[in-house]
Amino acid sequence: MPKVFQDSYPDALAHCYGCGRLNAEGHQIKTVWDGDETVTRFTPQPYHIAVPGFVYGGLIASLIDCHSTGTAAAAMYRAEGREMDTPPAFRFVTGSLHVDFLKPTPLGTELEIRGRVKEIKGRKVIVESTVFAGGVATVRGEVVAVQMPENFGA
Repeated sequence: MPKVFQDSYPDALAHCYGCGRLNAEGHQIKTVWDGDETVTRFTPQPYHIAVPGFVYGGLIASLIDCHSTGTAAAAMYRAEGREMDTPPAFRFVTGSLHVDFLKPTPLGTELEIRGRVKEIKGRKVIVESTVFAGGVATVRGEVVAVQMPENFGA
């Protein structure tokens, strides 16, 4: 079984609404490597509605955001040949998020979010992610993820 990226986040950095394992009210997405890509699966609930039968776009944007920042962290560990639970911890925040909605995303089906690292440059990682519903690409996104500074929030 592949290691879930979010399970290796230090407790102090595991509260994010989208990907924090310590946020009981959040999405708690689980991202793993699948070859050179990363994958997250998420099933929207009926309350994630935009219009009857379709998923709210803000939810999809948040899934792409957290999937991509997790992918960025995993890519940096991989580039250094380290396991994700080894210090110092790599955590990323979103520098920019661009989302293209290709077609409506239906409710009632599991979504698969696939990511691919486009570029690593210093403390910045660019990740391209695609959301699939029933095997059909419904949304594409690009995130510029920036390594979180040690004094973040100070």
